[in-house]
Amino acid sequence: MRIVIAEDDPLLREGLALLLRAEALDVVATAADAVGFLEAVDVHEPDVAIVDVRMPPTHTDEGIVAAVEARRRRPDLAVLVLSAYVEQAFATELLAQGGSGLGYLLKERVGRVEEFLTALHRVADGGTAIDPDVVAQLLTRSRPDTRLERLSPRERDVLALMAEGLGNAAIAERLFVTDGAVHKHIRSIFAKLDLPPTDRADRRVTAVLHYLQDVHRRA
Repeated sequence: MRIVIAEDDPLLREGLALLLRAEALDVVATAADAVGFLEAVDVHEPDVAIVDVRMPPTHTDEGIVAAVEARRRRPDLAVLVLSAYVEQAFATELLAQGGSGLGYLLKERVGRVEEFLTALHRVADGGTAIDPDVVAQLLTRSRPDTRLERLSPRERDVLALMAEGLGNAAIAERLFVTDGAVHKHIRSIFAKLDLPPTDRADRRVTAVLHYLQDVHRRA
């Protein structure tokens, strides 16, 4: 696993690099700003990018903008975004790009090394790793969202495997059904969760967010 780290705080940046290298992971480059990060992505062609949301020069959304651009340049690049606190608009902007291999964690999770490494590996493997606090704020509603109750047990099984980052073929193999059956279940899931086709958000990611929020609520 080849990793690039984009973080303007030198202590956190070097600490992350030391932690990952101690786990025998290949940190090929680190960057202190968005420009350096994108240059590192172009030069080193990493498998995973760990990116801070707020970076120089304005410390607003440079990290998210750079992460979206990096994914445009390398669609197979897995991205794990770190933030000091939940930034709902930025999380939505990144997740709306869709695709696999996306994560959004609060920086406090880094101190929980096992959780952080689990999330990193999940994202690198094409899965989704969203901080429970981010999920809660992204999907907060004035009343409980009961749409997941519309799903059949099999549809919920399919959605759970989607949340693990599995594609349709892998889900079919895990559940011992055909690819066509999985595709039919997913279409039904989208319909029951009121997720029509749109250019603004990836329905698969949105469905997974609903599932993760429900798991967090029940925990």
